[in-house]
Amino acid sequence: MKTEMTTPTGEPASEFKGVFAQRLSSTRRGARLARLLAVQQMRDWGLTDTDVAELVVAELANNAVTHGRVRGRDFEVRLMLAAEGHLRIEVSDARAEREPEPNPYPDEGGYGLPLVAALATAWGVKSRSVGKTVWATVAVP
Repeated sequence: MKTEMTTPTGEPASEFKGVFAQRLSSTRRGARLARLLAVQQMRDWGLTDTDVAELVVAELANNAVTHGRVRGRDFEVRLMLAAEGHLRIEVSDARAEREPEPNPYPDEGGYGLPLVAALATAWGVKSRSVGKTVWATVAVP
């Protein structure tokens, strides 16, 4: 029996040209490092126009360390480059009870998720055994 390798989201890994994953400390420094590592990985994959993906990674990582932080637990950033011209960005944290919701009063902050929703072709939240994963899909040239 041949087993098929899948990603943590349950999608077959063969659908992706490249997968990158890194766990980082749930700190502002960790969120910044997530963005920098994601940009470097996208360049390694040969992607040149990465501004949208970079912004989405930055917003999701910032949300993970701000709202999804559990003391002593890391967060994870995962990039999956699909053959069809899109990049799936996933950021997982340890706090399942705090699902992201756009702020109904954006004058008080909370621009991150509306920005992600505007830039991504799709986004959502998926439960995990510990915590949650917030994902977004962006088009890449």
